[in-house]
Amino acid sequence: MLLYALRRFVYLIPVAFGVSLLVFALVHLAPGDPISAIVPPDAPKEVVDKLKEYYGFDKPLPVQYLRWLGVTLTGDFGTSIGTGRPVATEVATAFGNTIILAIAATFLAFSLAVVLGTAAAYAKSRIVDRLVTLISLVGVSVPHFWLAIVLVIIFAVELGALPPMGIGPENSTGWRLDRAHLAHMVLPTIALSVIPLGVVTRTVRSTIKETLSMEFVTALQAKGMSDLQILRHVLKNAAPTCLAVMGLQAGNLIGGSILIETVFAWPGIGQLAIQLTIGRADGEARRQRQAQHQQHHKCRIGKQQGPQTQIHPASPQRANKRAASINHRTSK
Repeated sequence: MLLYALRRFVYLIPVAFGVSLLVFALVHLAPGDPISAIVPPDAPKEVVDKLKEYYGFDKPLPVQYLRWLGVTLTGDFGTSIGTGRPVATEVATAFGNTIILAIAATFLAFSLAVVLGTAAAYAKSRIVDRLVTLISLVGVSVPHFWLAIVLVIIFAVELGALPPMGIGPENSTGWRLDRAHLAHMVLPTIALSVIPLGVVTRTVRSTIKETLSMEFVTALQAKGMSDLQILRHVLKNAAPTCLAVMGLQAGNLIGGSILIETVFAWPGIGQLAIQLTIGRADGEARRQRQAQHQQHHKCRIGKQQGPQTQIHPASPQRANKRAASINHRTSK
């Protein structure tokens, strides 16, 4: 067992190195640079160069990667360029909010999936089975971000029954277990739980149906056990397959929360990543617009100064008016 754990740990090292290299490359392949998100478009070049030197962005990429990897391994994530607060604090707060939303969506999706899947497997009526199958197919097929927008329109805009966005009331600094914060949690939880609900429901239904056709179920029925006792044995045998799928879906909930957090303005990891990306792209766009504006302004100044150096002959109308004015003065 110890040898197996050591072997898996050795395999983990190149994988972690590859992931870190990929993350570092994606950050630098994004448009613009982090400095563009904090400095104004008209900032002097000396100020921008000093900031790049201070944060190490003037170094070659291999040096930046080694420096970033070193501080990451030591747990010193530094201070955020945009907010000035410790990065570890911001990430921990956002990740905690994402975990809260993911736990609520996981509980809702898996609870309903077990009930619906078991009912469809045990149902003698084909209508119930087809209805549950339809629900699971809709859950898998409907994009959760589109469903989130529809939920906001129906329950927040039209009915006004639930708040449309945010983690809590206006002055709330974090999530708390009370009625107001739970109300803000309803819509994003429903939208985030739809896809795992469909996947797990289909898995539970097919696994329990396959388990019910096994011989031990017939033996339990021959012993005179009740349906509830047989169901308990069936669930025990179906649990490994269902739990494996549930584990995969629980991991996908965190990754799929980016769009949901953006739609509902939920301050989690997804919204934090979107805000940083948009701020970086906007900073680069502002810098490019400022450069184009300065270039256009220089061209206009050049065009305005050019005609001033040329001597244009006066028009006949102006010449006649000037002559009439001179004659009038001399006559006086």
